[in-house]
Amino acid sequence: MTVLDGSPYQGYLYAYPHKTAYRRLEPRPPLREVWQAEPRDRLFLYVHVPFCEMRCGFCNLFTRARPPAEQVSDYLRQLRVQAEQVAAAIGPARYARAAFGGGTPTYLTAAELDELYAVTRDVMGLRPGEAGLSVETSPATATDDRLAVLAAHGTHRVSMGVQSFLDAEAHAAGRPQNRVEVDRALDALRAARFPVLNLDLIYGIPGQTSRTWEYSLETALQWRPEEIFLYPLYVRPLTGLGRRGDPDAPDDDWDRQRLELYRQGRDRLLAAGYRQLSMRQFRRRELPDPDGPDYSCQDDGMVGLGCGARSYTRQLHYSFDYAVSVREVRGIIDDYVRRPAGDFAYAEVGFALDGAEQRLRWLVKSLLRADGADADAYQAQFGTELATDHPHLTAIEARGWVGWDGPILKLTPEGLGRSDLIGPWLISDTVRAAMAQAVLR
Repeated sequence: MTVLDGSPYQGYLYAYPHKTAYRRLEPRPPLREVWQAEPRDRLFLYVHVPFCEMRCGFCNLFTRARPPAEQVSDYLRQLRVQAEQVAAAIGPARYARAAFGGGTPTYLTAAELDELYAVTRDVMGLRPGEAGLSVETSPATATDDRLAVLAAHGTHRVSMGVQSFLDAEAHAAGRPQNRVEVDRALDALRAARFPVLNLDLIYGIPGQTSRTWEYSLETALQWRPEEIFLYPLYVRPLTGLGRRGDPDAPDDDWDRQRLELYRQGRDRLLAAGYRQLSMRQFRRRELPDPDGPDYSCQDDGMVGLGCGARSYTRQLHYSFDYAVSVREVRGIIDDYVRRPAGDFAYAEVGFALDGAEQRLRWLVKSLLRADGADADAYQAQFGTELATDHPHLTAIEARGWVGWDGPILKLTPEGLGRSDLIGPWLISDTVRAAMAQAVLR
């Protein structure tokens, strides 16, 4: 059996290469040199807040639940120190898009959120309302005072993970929320009038059926969110759900169920007036593309602030250390807040992309979007032919998962549903070997 005959749920390739392929950079390159030859007129600014009110059972993100108040204060102070070093190293820059993620940024108090915005505005030069700023929240932390701060600073998009509108399913996914709190948060979000509200739902939860999945879909649609993300449930090592059983055990029935629920959700959202932007992302048809003409994740760089944030240029992706377990995450946060200011002027952990990896990253970031990979744009960027550089694509073309629409190579509807198989299949041998050698902590 080939990899392509395996489970359609190999992994979510939201970034390439994955952080587990990163290694210590020796010697540490100065950020001033890393960014010296890079375009800085349309960057993405990402600020990581590694704190939550709880750690969901499926979560393998870099975050700490219920940290001491003094650590939150120390973290925000150090975030400003890092921002000052990064801004000085990068020099004048324009941020076309920005996001506060985590964790849950709205775990911060209203006053702390105000300070977070002040760092991005006063130090990084992010202009309120100019960049499409997105902020993640949760039902418990989407309070009126916090949302008022978000609105006052021109936040464009707020995303909230609901996962399921049935308490029993949410609890089965390791998320101890209640429906009353979810509805209160949605009322508050709609009252705040953010231009874009996104809701996250999960399918494949233990005990979930097509009927209960339909209930969550229909309930979400009643709020008319501008975006909806549909995520398959994954059970990963070192997570709450992962400790309950073998995360790698094959389960053909679960794979079939997730595929069926994916198709059910996709078809329901398309019928409700949404268009599909990727396997996960659906956006109301009358709204423009969320990236817009000012930013392209395939071509433009990202500046990350915070100990869990990644940054990338064309030739180097870098961050701090990465971990999942509670103890290791705490250790990395403790190390971050104790750092001398000068440490933030260097890239510490990363992956250098040669020409082949740059071309592969461009393909991955393009092909996994519904719009597909434009061969003409690829040739203009790299001076070579997409089909010649990636002849193995014929393997998924033969399966009916991808096809050409003029110069555009697009995943078919069934191909989009297998993005979590196709993406990992595209990973280079070099990156795959580095990921396999990583010790997840």
